[in-house]
Amino acid sequence: MNRRWWKEGIAYQIYVRSFKDSDGDGIGDIKGIVEKLDYLKDLGVDIIYLNPINKSPNDDNGYDISDFEDIMDEFGTLEDFDYMLKEIQKRDMKFVMDLVINHTSDEHPWFVEGRKSAENKYRDYYIWNKGKDGQVPNNWGSFFGGSAWEYDEEVGEYYLHLFSKKQPDLNWKNENLRKDIKDMIQFWIDKGVNGFRMDAINHLGKDANFPDGEVGEGQVYGDFIKYVQNLPEVHDYLKELKRDVFEDEHVVIGETGGIGYHNAYLYTGVDKKELDFTFHFDMHSVGRGKEAWETTKIDLINDIKKNMSGWQMREDNEGWCPLFYSNHDTTRTVSRLGDDKDYHVESAKMLATLPLTQKGTPFIYYGDEIGMTNDRTFKLEDYRDISAFNRHKDFVQSGLVTEENYLKGLHNTSRDNSRTPMQWDDSKNAGFTTGKAWIKANENHKEINVEKQLQDENSILNYYKKIIKLRKENLSLVYGDFKEIGRDHEEIYSYTRELDGEKFLIMVNFFGGEPKIEDKELVTNDCELVLWNYEKRENDFSLLKEGKVELRPYEARVYKVKANG
Repeated sequence: MNRRWWKEGIAYQIYVRSFKDSDGDGIGDIKGIVEKLDYLKDLGVDIIYLNPINKSPNDDNGYDISDFEDIMDEFGTLEDFDYMLKEIQKRDMKFVMDLVINHTSDEHPWFVEGRKSAENKYRDYYIWNKGKDGQVPNNWGSFFGGSAWEYDEEVGEYYLHLFSKKQPDLNWKNENLRKDIKDMIQFWIDKGVNGFRMDAINHLGKDANFPDGEVGEGQVYGDFIKYVQNLPEVHDYLKELKRDVFEDEHVVIGETGGIGYHNAYLYTGVDKKELDFTFHFDMHSVGRGKEAWETTKIDLINDIKKNMSGWQMREDNEGWCPLFYSNHDTTRTVSRLGDDKDYHVESAKMLATLPLTQKGTPFIYYGDEIGMTNDRTFKLEDYRDISAFNRHKDFVQSGLVTEENYLKGLHNTSRDNSRTPMQWDDSKNAGFTTGKAWIKANENHKEINVEKQLQDENSILNYYKKIIKLRKENLSLVYGDFKEIGRDHEEIYSYTRELDGEKFLIMVNFFGGEPKIEDKELVTNDCELVLWNYEKRENDFSLLKEGKVELRPYEARVYKVKANG
């Protein structure tokens, strides 16, 4: 058992813009985070992870960086950052920084200088191409829509941007670029940063032959993914970073599209010396229908068990993994995977039970600990994500989709659902700001908020505190062997965690029915129900002795099994 702080810690992701505003300008900031550190410590958080805080013109919510070694104006200053880090350390917590090194902003000095002359050393920091007979170099598309190539009149060439045209991709083949990147990372390490989550990291390598991708029926752009994702040279770059910059004490996390439990070892294998674990996309679209305004019943076996258990059953030498449902690019957990209407509290607690009793590092997305939901009262003008307006032109104004269905689709799928202000209390703006919030607070903040749940012993927030405490007091819930029970059951997810004679039995009903399960592997003669999200029933234990279980809607139970159980 290789014990590490980043394996045993509870991580908490903060979308800074929406967490807490300290100065009344309507935008969350670094000082606001400091104000709430005691709240996070009381919750049980050990690791704080922030979305990008570097200086940026904000074309893509901070993922377009114009100065790697400074702080976004809206969030504060370097002095504020140093103060925050000091306060985090004072509370014996760790800090993980978002690192965006696949691309920069087109306002970054490297790009600005490189455009001036072909002889300028920064020209080769980016990927330029003259094109074919005055046309784009190939048919690659951007992840954000349109071509992946943008023509620059001043340079007379095209530059590659896999994301926004204001996010030119860096040329990692350039040794000087790699040195500057390493120096920049060292700048933050010297300040005391404990780890890094590296954005779109498996895109660092691109096929320099720039072949056209195959064009499918109805497609404008070719299938370019295999030419820009998970190429062999990516591993060389990551090994170089690990060798030259990162110490053993740092945690190194990669966001890696196209990587799941079956092949994450390519990056996280102990012998690879590249990444400690990867952020995947397994839960990103679970529950969504074919159309944005539609939902579909979750397939517990193939959507949930296959993926969650898949990560659990990897060999130790394949590496560690994160445990999470949501982030800044998805929608709210309880709205997507639970029932935010009839069983809001029960389903939010059930959903918390799984990642906090499995092997890996749990990442709580801000607000999930109180069961924040999607806002189904938003009108089009309430959204801030530019894609909501771009797609409105493409679909509604063109007559392909009705206004009603389009808005319903935004209620189900818009990323802004996960970016509304943290709901601290029932006051105006949910206690997030004294000014005008950059995005409207969810109207249900009067019922769902931190202040109210702190006073309710049976709240979602206090359930999180209990299960986090249980995890920290029992290493079997961190490092223990995982064994799934009843894999074919379509409603109940059950498993055991066991380490050095300490054993837990976990079972949840993922839906709103009242299913039963009978399995000899459930037979337990001596155990204690240590956590649950309903009142106890007298016959629960007698049934368990027979290997039988009956669960209520969204019920979750955690048993500690005695040595002779």
